[in-house]
Amino acid sequence: MLGTDDSQVRTVVARVLAEDRAALARDWAGQEPGDGTGRELRREAVDLLEALGAAIGGTLPVSRIVDQDPAVRDALTSLSERRARAGAEPRATAMAILALKRTMLGAIERHTEDSALRYRAALLVDELLDSAGVLTFEVYAAGRERIIREQHSQVLELSTPVVRLWRHVLAVPLIGTLDSARTQVVMNSLLEAIQAAEARVAIIDITGVPTVDTAVAHHLLQTVSAVRLMGAECVISGIRPSIAQTITQLGIDLSHIVTRGSLADALATAMRLIGDGTAHPGVTG
Repeated sequence: MLGTDDSQVRTVVARVLAEDRAALARDWAGQEPGDGTGRELRREAVDLLEALGAAIGGTLPVSRIVDQDPAVRDALTSLSERRARAGAEPRATAMAILALKRTMLGAIERHTEDSALRYRAALLVDELLDSAGVLTFEVYAAGRERIIREQHSQVLELSTPVVRLWRHVLAVPLIGTLDSARTQVVMNSLLEAIQAAEARVAIIDITGVPTVDTAVAHHLLQTVSAVRLMGAECVISGIRPSIAQTITQLGIDLSHIVTRGSLADALATAMRLIGDGTAHPGVTG
């Protein structure tokens, strides 16, 4: 197998990137000079070509340039993230890297007539830009994963609001499935709200929870325990007949927890617990 790290090959490729950088960038961007988008693409191309040229002119093995050269990684990461924000698919970004490969190979042909040297230079460019294409895909995938996690977290927070029903009384109306991740969000939001509002009673309303199994009951018990550690009492409302039967059949003991069939009953219980018999209609926010 021919190596791609001999100094003669690296010198040729580095010279191509240095002397033909502007032309390479213009050809790669493929835009008219007056186009604002074209200028941005060419600037992006120039940054990448400059980083690649400096790395090839250095001593780092070609196989490690994309992974270990900071300037090359930064240029490729910026390129991939910008294209992703613009709505480009990862395939399109990878194809752009392949287009750069063709552009560089054409320039190398113009710089040397030595067929053996051209071949070794082509191997270097292939190895370098294949790694670059893989990195742009990894950056795209990581960015999408980060966006999905952020959006999931935002949805969880929005779907578990803590509502102030009365002085010293808070409520969390739960809708949908209650899993470990959501339980943690509920617990964090509720405990912070208890501290901020100096609440003495927290109502967890599960009217919108379709089913209660062992896992859901365990999550509820965890939340109740955390609320009590904060010095507040916890009332679970929304216990429908079907849920009561399911809990009984599962053998889950909720006897030490105050439960009510509706949010209105839970609020009345909370009023008694805090010793407030005032009956003002409506809900305060």
